Amino acid sequence: MNEYGPDTHPSDAAAAVTRDGYAVVRDAIDDDTVAAVAADLQPFLDAAHTGHEEFMGSLTKRFGALIAKSTAVQALIMHPLVLAVADHALLPSCAAYRLHYTGVMHLEPGERQQVLHRDTSVYPFANPCPPLTVATMWAISDFTRQNGGTRVCPGSHRWPNERVPSRSELVATEMPAGSVLIYLGNTIHGGGSNRSDRSRTGVALHYSLGWLRQEENQYLAVPQEVARTLPDELQELMGYSLGSANFGFVDHVAPKDYLHGVRDPSDSDLSPAGMSERVDALERFHVSHTARGPARHYDMDID
Repeated sequence: MNEYGPDTHPSDAAAAVTRDGYAVVRDAIDDDTVAAVAADLQPFLDAAHTGHEEFMGSLTKRFGALIAKSTAVQALIMHPLVLAVADHALLPSCAAYRLHYTGVMHLEPGERQQVLHRDTSVYPFANPCPPLTVATMWAISDFTRQNGGTRVCPGSHRWPNERVPSRSELVATEMPAGSVLIYLGNTIHGGGSNRSDRSRTGVALHYSLGWLRQEENQYLAVPQEVARTLPDELQELMGYSLGSANFGFVDHVAPKDYLHGVRDPSDSDLSPAGMSERVDALERFHVSHTARGPARHYDMDID
């Protein structure tokens, strides 16, 4: 398993994610931060219902919009090592990336394994393809093979759609609370089965290329009066920034300016310094052809 300590250099984690599609960083946040996140989430866990369909899990509690529900989760979203890995994976193909999804995945005892899948199947890109999303799964409780630690298939981000994983190619994520699994969205993965007598709680935070639609609509998930109080960097990551020159404006005003009350285009800059140069330097996708085909799911467990 690609496992690193809290003091690992971001380039080492980024290299592992590029090579194998995933990395685990143990003890990435301290116990106090874990406790603060857990305390923020507990009222929502108490109110949440378990699922009602197979993919989401019949004994799994899920909810999103975490920026509006937890102040403590901001430390996870803006974690420097995670953002360094996202920079490495995503910035070659976009001028700025976005916060794609925020959510809790709380597996109750008795939950069966989730079907293996790629997060990027929501987009009509065949695999292999350049990274579209970077995902994290933060352990708020310990992750073990017995309680449903996320299963990943190393190297599958380089596979064509037609290749089916075998049981021997799966790895169960085992990590203590405060650790994080980082993986590319086109890496095959899925929640494990919880065969323990305790629940397993994870916080999923995903990032995507800035020109793709975000899975979670951050502009509706977080009320504007809350968004205005957030740090600039988090506002921009949510989408209150230009994705390129003249890309993402509101009534010809830059989105963060508009959020803060600017309504006169002459008071806003839609082509900030350095943006054109960043766009010119991007790696470009080449599409040779298109073909019809469904997203692939694979129903198997490690054991």
